[in-house]
Amino acid sequence: MHAMAVVVRRFDVVAVQEVRGSLRALRHVLKVLGEDWEFILTDVTEGKAGNDERLAFLFDTRRIKPSGLACESGVPIGQEAGVGAAALERQFARTPYAVSFLAAGQTFTLFTLHVDDGKKAAERVPELKAIAQWLARRAEQEFGWDHNLIALGDFNIDRVGDPLFEAFTSTGLTPAPHLPGPARTIFDTPGAEPFYDQIAWLTKGQKRRPVLNLEAVAGGQVDVVDSLQGDRTLTDLSWHISDHFPMWAEFVVPKE
Repeated sequence: MHAMAVVVRRFDVVAVQEVRGSLRALRHVLKVLGEDWEFILTDVTEGKAGNDERLAFLFDTRRIKPSGLACESGVPIGQEAGVGAAALERQFARTPYAVSFLAAGQTFTLFTLHVDDGKKAAERVPELKAIAQWLARRAEQEFGWDHNLIALGDFNIDRVGDPLFEAFTSTGLTPAPHLPGPARTIFDTPGAEPFYDQIAWLTKGQKRRPVLNLEAVAGGQVDVVDSLQGDRTLTDLSWHISDHFPMWAEFVVPKE
């Protein structure tokens, strides 16, 4: 718990996937973080695919605060939505979660999710495509407000250029430029790193979609293996901490 808190407190807001139905572990981490930290999270997504999981945001109230919006996202099935019933016969396995925050006078909305892994990679394509389309529609609705919309989480994308990546980027989503190479999981081997976890946003050239007006200046991952593995196997370490490295991006809020 202390190791997790050491990582979390280095940032202003952290999206966490795979928070369990029981909040006991999360509350222990928050106690370590201290009274300046708060959280907002979803209800458990029920059903086998939901895996008794929640999505959560932890944030430092000294740096940012919620600006009012918090919503879970469903998939509209129909021709007008561009998602046919044959393409996606169910809702998201774990309901994506969007929360808007305010920092230094700048509003931004974070959209976190954990894409269903499925029995094979092809089963992830409809969900990734539906997510990309939902984000594009949401951005168009927010065009007049010029809101920043950033997607982040475990997208279960295997590699750049595969059908999963193409589905994810089909509406203009672009991964953070500082995150092309770092390993995503503690089991990755050099030269074969998957692109499971991403931080991404819509870029220029998209009609009626606001461009991110926060400047992305840095990004990377936090490697916990060297400092925490000790005599544990990687599998044992994954159960103590996680099998994924925390990914991060840093933004500059423009001066008015």
